This record gives sequence, C-alpha cells and structure tokens, in this order.
Amino acid sequence: MVSIDQQKLWHFKGEKITAYTVSTARAGAGCVENSQQTPLGVLQVSEKIGAEAPLGMIFKGRKPTGELWQNTPQREDNLITSRILWLEGLEPGHNAGHHANGQCVDTKQRYIYIHGTNQHHRLGQPNSHGCVLLSDADVIQLFDEVPVGTLVYIHKA
Repeated sequence: MVSIDQQKLWHFKGEKITAYTVSTARAGAGCVENSQQTPLGVLQVSEKIGAEAPLGMIFKGRKPTGELWQNTPQREDNLITSRILWLEGLEPGHNAGHHANGQCVDTKQRYIYIHGTNQHHRLGQPNSHGCVLLSDADVIQLFDEVPVGTLVYIHKA
C-alpha cells in the first residue's frame, strides 16, 4: 500500500508490516498519460527487472547501463537505480487501458515503476515523474520480498 499524502509504502507479509519512506510524483496523483502523476487505485507488479544488478546500477529503458551511482557526486537528474518493479493497473478505464473519453490511463504503458533513486535526500517528499521512488537498499529488500502479481494499492490519504 502506498500513501501519496504520507509519502509511505507499507509491505504486508503475513503478520509482518514493513514501512518505507518514498517519493511519489511532484505533479500529484492521476492516471492520465503524460501527466507525470502517480496513478491511483489497484495495481499489480507485472515485471521485476534487475535481480542480479549491483546496488546503484543505473537503468535506462529498463536495461542496466553498466554505470553505478555511488552517492557521489550528487546528480540533479533523477535516476532509475538498483531494481525496477513495473506496475500494471487493474482497473479498466481508470488505471488500465483508456478512459471513456479516449485518454490513455494505462499504468504499464506509462512506464510507472517502483524503483531505486539516486535522490535519497528527497525521499519523504514528492519528487518523481509518476513513479514510486525508494532508497536503493529499500527497493532491493522489497524486490526480494514480492513476487510478480503482488497487488499494490495507491491512494491519496
């Protein structure tokens, strides 16, 4: 479960609950393509990318670049690092497929992920272009815990 207002992600496994500090979209919540907003609703992890990548591996187009981000020097660009959990919406017309007015609202087609970031200092505040950002250590821990098909609920409150 991800709370946009609280900038938190909670992973529930049996009776164990793990909380993570995240960053969601600077532009707020929404499902429309090119909005740079974090989608709301029920989604699932459709693909996991980067299982064998070292901590800090930078990804471009879901492929490892061979470059590692290692905390220095600080970069202003928001990188995709360490692991990718590619999200897919499960609510047709809301976060999957197209809205009744024809607008694309497809989370997977929008390339919305849960992924590591080089901007750990900005976690806890909105800072993404729609994705859910975690520290590298946290995204690796979450990646190792959740299988493809894991449900994800993103809400505002």
